[in-house]
Amino acid sequence: MSEETDDFAALMARVAEGDPAAQDRLCRHYEAKVRVVARVLLGPALRPYLDSVDLVQSVHRSLLLGLRDEKFDISSPEKLVALASTIVRRKVARNWRKHRRQQRLAGRESDSGLLVEELHELSVHDSDPAAAAQYRDQVERLCQTLNATERRMLAMRLDGYTTAEVAQELGLHPVALRVRWTRLRQRLQAAGVLGDLL
Repeated sequence: MSEETDDFAALMARVAEGDPAAQDRLCRHYEAKVRVVARVLLGPALRPYLDSVDLVQSVHRSLLLGLRDEKFDISSPEKLVALASTIVRRKVARNWRKHRRQQRLAGRESDSGLLVEELHELSVHDSDPAAAAQYRDQVERLCQTLNATERRMLAMRLDGYTTAEVAQELGLHPVALRVRWTRLRQRLQAAGVLGDLL
């Protein structure tokens, strides 16, 4: 185990020095897993706008630049995969919000009354119809527990509004809104419903 750790540390040192062969080898450590995460996150609603290969390449770039600039301290292959997965989740969320914001500014704002439909569409559909129906029920139950402010927050976020814009629209202080976002994300994740895009 120690030899494997030493090998990984040596690889990371070579990557930081800019060795192209080491960079290629490092990317192969996480690429397959990150590509799976990207495909899962994209789901049917995002696939027409974002490509998993482009996302993975963007993760490569972010990681390599971060390592070169000593922004990341990665001590094991597991931490590398975890960091790469986090980066891809954030990139998907950022790109989705940007896309929705562009749609909204172009006058194609979605109907917030269809919150259940939109949340369901953003998730990956299981090939098993029973599992897909169960997930849809989960989304509906979660949406029924949201109060009017939370529903509006969620609908606006899915439409690409920034936190500052949501706070202004709802008459809330941005700090208070961030606290509400954190709690809402926790509820979504606990219910197994999309949380990364918010």
